[in-house]
Amino acid sequence: MKRTKTKQLQVLFLLVFMLGLGAYTVQAQEALTLAKALSIAETGSPDLQQSLLNLERYQKNLEAQRAALKSRFSLEVNPVNYSKQRRFDTRVSEWYTNENFETSTLFRVEQPILVTDGTISLTNEFGWSSNASTSTDIESEVFFNNLYLNLNQPLFTYNRLKLELKTLELNLENANLNYAMQRLNLERNVTQFFYNVYMSQMNLSIAKEELANTQKSYDIIVNKVQAGLAAKEEQYQAELNLATSKSTLQDAEVNFENNKDQLKLYLGMDLFEDIMILADITANPVAVDLDKAIENGLNSRMELRQREIDVETSQFDLIQTKSLNEFKGDMNLRFGITGDNYQLNQIYDNPTKSPSVSLSFNIPIFDWGEKKARIAAAEASIRSQELNLSEEKKQIIVDIRQVYRNLQNQLNQIDIAKQNERNAQLTYEINLERYENGDLTGMDLNLYQTQLSEKKISYSQALINYKIELLNLKIQSLYNFETGEEIIPAELYLNEQK
Repeated sequence: MKRTKTKQLQVLFLLVFMLGLGAYTVQAQEALTLAKALSIAETGSPDLQQSLLNLERYQKNLEAQRAALKSRFSLEVNPVNYSKQRRFDTRVSEWYTNENFETSTLFRVEQPILVTDGTISLTNEFGWSSNASTSTDIESEVFFNNLYLNLNQPLFTYNRLKLELKTLELNLENANLNYAMQRLNLERNVTQFFYNVYMSQMNLSIAKEELANTQKSYDIIVNKVQAGLAAKEEQYQAELNLATSKSTLQDAEVNFENNKDQLKLYLGMDLFEDIMILADITANPVAVDLDKAIENGLNSRMELRQREIDVETSQFDLIQTKSLNEFKGDMNLRFGITGDNYQLNQIYDNPTKSPSVSLSFNIPIFDWGEKKARIAAAEASIRSQELNLSEEKKQIIVDIRQVYRNLQNQLNQIDIAKQNERNAQLTYEINLERYENGDLTGMDLNLYQTQLSEKKISYSQALINYKIELLNLKIQSLYNFETGEEIIPAELYLNEQK
């Protein structure tokens, strides 16, 4: 009795466990819409994360460069500097020993000058020194302070500070453009992956429906054969059709699972999370103005601004190339005041002024044509980038025209596919009745079943193709004809998202 009760408890526990597992499985399957997939991709997509990291890199480089243009403060501390050396005095032709101990601090303020590419700095060195020499038997101990104001200014050359800052600003703008384009491409890619899963999900549903119809046909023919109303070979054909339907269903299941994995991988989702696609593929015709699409594309496409940045960058390269073996100068102005005394409060009782001026020039004489050739190469690069800009404009016009034509064609394809599906459905129903009456073979019915499945898939694919082409037009023209709104590139930048 006890053993029976224990067994009943085990069975009850197993049932509870299986019910709980089933409930967990149902809860774990996430219903995924296109809007939700796009929302997940905004934070989880590896491609977008890579673009964000690249954008952050250029942002931080620009911040660092701007910080470098501000005053820089530094303090150098030398607590101990001791030396004892044997030296030779040429004045009296004798050797002597010199012992020195020194401690000091050096404070420096440097300020780059963006307007002139120069640097102005203020330096103050304060310390204490003890010096003893056997040649005089005198030990000297003094406090000293050296204060200097220094200006260094390049002459007859380009402003490197301005050029570097402008280059970093263009790099950041280009990174923002790449990020904005990546977001648009993300929408297109997610949509494509999403509808791939939807189509494979639909194929799976159609394969299940086809298997059910084939099973029904098989049951009918088996009953007929057993009643002696049909030939045995009809049953063999029905068995073959049933096996083929089962194989098609298995292929559809494999394809469905593979497409789900590709979507989850692109979205950055957990690969072990099960998803179910919920999609509305109804396609309502949208009025499209081709001239408006081209005009907005030429005014807003980010690729054009990128080509302009390439031209500007090439011009910067030309400036740097022209500085090769250039005539340039360097001016250094320095004014300082130095004081020393064994009494700390009397350091500047008898100060020494120490001004200095230096001017130097670099004068190239002959470089065997190196500079001329490099300048010609840089000018060719500029012309190449300008040509790319011109061709990019033409390509935008061509792409928008192609998408527009595809949209018009897809509307026709939808009408044709819809009519074909309706005809295939009616044809299948008529021939199913003929099959049940014994006027049609199983092989012929299978052909009508396959035809119906293909037309259903073709109709759904035509609807999806139209939606994807409409999205392509939005990306190509940066204009949403469904809502009648322009897509402003700046709204896609990272700083607009925060």
